[in-house]
Amino acid sequence: MSANYVSLTVVLSLVLVGSAVAKVRRQESLVATMRRIGVPDAWLPRLAALEIAGAVGLLVGLAFRPLAVAAGVGVVLYFAGAVVFHVRAHDRKGLIAPGALTVVALLVSLLALQNT
Repeated sequence: MSANYVSLTVVLSLVLVGSAVAKVRRQESLVATMRRIGVPDAWLPRLAALEIAGAVGLLVGLAFRPLAVAAGVGVVLYFAGAVVFHVRAHDRKGLIAPGALTVVALLVSLLALQNT
């Protein structure tokens, strides 16, 4: 298991948990952004749950690699969906974070797959 894989997995998991906490607490700036790009308020708890599931899957996947691959693919799809919402809302500035996280999640998935 490479140090790069473990580091990226831990960092991505921390980002997911931080984002989930912001959604659960309904952080003002996050809620305003979500509304601006067309995400219904009712989705926030579900999105937070998906982020927590992704983080747990990635971390447990350090010991059980098939779970890491599955969780990584799920996180890629999650952030790809975020990119779609930002594109539809013509929010170019808001594309940076979900775009970068899509790439990081893809790297984590590929590293997990490589080490299977």
